[in-house]
Amino acid sequence: MGRELIVLGVAFLLSGLLARAGARFGLPTIPLFVAAGMLVSPNTPGPVLFDHPEELELLAAFGLIFLLFYLGVEFSVEDLTSGGGRLLASAGIYLGLNVGGGLLLGLALGWGTSEALIVAGATGISSSAIVTKLLVELHRLANPETRLILGIIVIEDLFLALYLAALAPVLGQADSAADGALLFARSLAFLLALAAVARWGGPLVGRVVSAKGDELLVVLFVGFALLVAGLAYELGVSDAIGAFMAGLVLAGTAAATRIERLVRPLRDAFAALFFFAFGLSIDPGEIGSVLVPALAAIGLALVLTMTAAIAAARINHLDRQAAVNVGFSVAARGEFALILVTLAADAGLDSRLAPFVAVHVLVLALVSPILAHRSSAFARLIPERLLPGEDRRDPVAAA
Repeated sequence: MGRELIVLGVAFLLSGLLARAGARFGLPTIPLFVAAGMLVSPNTPGPVLFDHPEELELLAAFGLIFLLFYLGVEFSVEDLTSGGGRLLASAGIYLGLNVGGGLLLGLALGWGTSEALIVAGATGISSSAIVTKLLVELHRLANPETRLILGIIVIEDLFLALYLAALAPVLGQADSAADGALLFARSLAFLLALAAVARWGGPLVGRVVSAKGDELLVVLFVGFALLVAGLAYELGVSDAIGAFMAGLVLAGTAAATRIERLVRPLRDAFAALFFFAFGLSIDPGEIGSVLVPALAAIGLALVLTMTAAIAAARINHLDRQAAVNVGFSVAARGEFALILVTLAADAGLDSRLAPFVAVHVLVLALVSPILAHRSSAFARLIPERLLPGEDRRDPVAAA
């Protein structure tokens, strides 16, 4: 027990000290938390804190859960559904370009059709954790494009349920397409049920988790968030989106403002651990053999994501600054790609998938936050005829 506490303390301190040093140069915290994990992983020279990175899996999951739960409390069902058909069209363009482009790239690599399907999912889907952390870190929750960004990642998760169901026979999780369809139907029904509770059952849930004192309120809302996240995971929906929906439910309660304030320390501490654990999982020694195709995938992802962001901005009547904010925010890849490639390895698919996805995820996880911090400089590069209108001054760049 003593050693585990010591190495966990070192993990937090190393992450915080490295991020604090980087902040002096205007660097975002996310890539520095990842770098901290890489420095002490068994895959790099030097001291090793965790011989088995999977030992941090549960604690790291708390980071993802609290990030998405906080975001859910910040918003409401009305906030996310106000886009209506425009939101569906925007998300459809994003998924069509990115997943479709990833599939074509996967086929061009010649590793096999099953492998191409893995490449499409791993390279085409955003990281909910990084997107959420960026929105919080850059103080963009009140920006007009944030509803669009959140809507896209929620629709992405619905798509993921369908995509994983379709891949179930390939990954050995289902014996037939019918079994895969059943998995999707079950997860969709769960999400719809949570959306209904968020829309009409907030006051009732509020009575269950309410408490006069902050101590009991923390215990109750943490229990609710973890319960819903766990149920979502068991039913084939990501635990992160389950936590997001739990936050949406509590956003309609009288205690929402207090919950938002109380969950922030949990969000910040465990989010750092999530990205630290992500860094532990990366093996730089396997990069060389897949560097060229991985760099091609990264370039393709950035081009397609920005193309989709510009199209979404036109549909939603947003300006150039908002388009760049959308594009650079959703460009990051992360937890789903790593989960998908782990399932592919268990299914005996091509071993090159793991280092390929690791490079793709690592670079975009590092680049996306940096670009998002500098989005104002890139907004001027978009021709005004594509997105006419006066651009807003980005609050981060203006600070």
